[in-house]
Amino acid sequence: MQLILIPGLWLVGSSWNEVTPVLEAAGHRVHALTLPGMGSRRLDRSGITLRDHVEEVIDIIDALEAQDPEKVVLVAHSAGGALAHAAADARPERVARVVYVASEPRPDGQKGDGGWFVERGEVALPPWESFGEEMLVGLDEELRVLVRARSIPSPEGVVTGEQKLYDDRRYGIPITMVMCELPSIVLRRAVAAREPGTEELAKIASVSYLDLPTGHWPQFSRPQELGRVLALAVAG
Repeated sequence: MQLILIPGLWLVGSSWNEVTPVLEAAGHRVHALTLPGMGSRRLDRSGITLRDHVEEVIDIIDALEAQDPEKVVLVAHSAGGALAHAAADARPERVARVVYVASEPRPDGQKGDGGWFVERGEVALPPWESFGEEMLVGLDEELRVLVRARSIPSPEGVVTGEQKLYDDRRYGIPITMVMCELPSIVLRRAVAAREPGTEELAKIASVSYLDLPTGHWPQFSRPQELGRVLALAVAG
């Protein structure tokens, strides 16, 4: 299976480096994305929008179709879930499954989090104390230094951009929720109770849940286990 790995904010394709070998050993072909404006800290990313990142994922889906008619699986971390959901919306006939890692599908019309500090049209990785303790589980001091050293500021337009969706066929694409910060039973109950914020997830016809109890960045804290969980998710 062709897997497209979509990083979250502040991360690039190399954030999946320790996960990729596990997936390749399971027989998958892996494409870890570095999104527009994220190739270097020196780039001007002030004009890059959320849709620019979505279109990059769509372009990769189309390019892979030219090589192989097999459908793809989108794997998204954190805010990358908005990109995966929008790309699946744009190419529902080409996506076999979407896997959300510490992530979720963002509904139409919802904007990203605008609470971060913006400078020169970009948002740098905030201080660790800005995140909840449940997000930081598994990130010891050494890993925190590593993640920060490898982080790239994200474009403001991506961080705060409004989701635009058009095709209800996205609801027919199976998804897997890889739960890292709270047990899946908590989210299951929230969806069943129709709690605010779960409306888009509740519309998806087939939702599977896999638990990987660690913090928000399992590709750093437990990469081999994440690889095995993703392989299970791809297998359905």
